[in-house]
Amino acid sequence: MLTRGVRGATTVEANTREAIRVATRELLAAMMKVNEFDVEDVASAFFTTTSDLNAEFPALAARELGWTDVALLCGHEMNVPGSLPMCLRVLIHVNTDKPARDIRHVYLHGAMVLRPDFQDRPA
Repeated sequence: MLTRGVRGATTVEANTREAIRVATRELLAAMMKVNEFDVEDVASAFFTTTSDLNAEFPALAARELGWTDVALLCGHEMNVPGSLPMCLRVLIHVNTDKPARDIRHVYLHGAMVLRPDFQDRPA
């Protein structure tokens, strides 16, 4: 079994605790579903947000989903001029037998513009 990186991103509707938690839960659920992994398969996750999202730690939403034994870390993205605002990203390290070509990275809502090349890939 190998550890693979699974990427995901979404945009958040507002800089509120609830909006960040809702967006995080939606993104994690989609990533787990499309890549067919369980929380027991997750080694760690690194969440980032753009600097305009600071009302809550995205890791809290993961904990609320039962990710209590997973190493989680939050940080801010680089503040690049013209970059997508209100964006939440995650890199999950998953223990899996899947080859890298079968990993599906998930980009939701406004974050789909970050990786349009992934939009036509089969789930």
